[in-house]
Amino acid sequence: MNNDKERSFKQLGSAETRYPDQYAPHMLEAFDNKHPGREYMVKFNCPEFTSLCPMTGQPDFATIYISYVPDKKMVESKSLKLYLFSFRNHGDFHEDCVNIIVNDLVALMDPLYIEVWGKFTPRGGISIDPYVNYGKAGTRWAKVARRRLEWHDLYPETVDNR
Repeated sequence: MNNDKERSFKQLGSAETRYPDQYAPHMLEAFDNKHPGREYMVKFNCPEFTSLCPMTGQPDFATIYISYVPDKKMVESKSLKLYLFSFRNHGDFHEDCVNIIVNDLVALMDPLYIEVWGKFTPRGGISIDPYVNYGKAGTRWAKVARRRLEWHDLYPETVDNR
């Protein structure tokens, strides 16, 4: 489907939005990048991410930052919103959540580069901020990913009570 008019998204433009109540990677939808020869960054901020602690069942809240350099495909934003919402009743540790998100988005888009950073609010007096990235093998982005991980958060921000 190369023509925008031929493209049919299940989520975007739907009169009836159905919010998943369980982890739902099938909600993710992609579309063709109209600028595949240009490297550029796309960033999403999700300040209302929620998941459940797998041990206690208590809710965990975070802002999830997703930044990526697309190749041939891009993620459709409404499907991403619904996908992230599907973690609401999903029980996993913070580190697992960000790794799952990266894995699902790499499988969907095969981007040149992607990073996901979860900035979770403190619970029990400690916050956990897992970061994961991926650079496509055989491209310069594989080296960028390694460098970015090595230097990530070397100078942490001032925490302002989140």
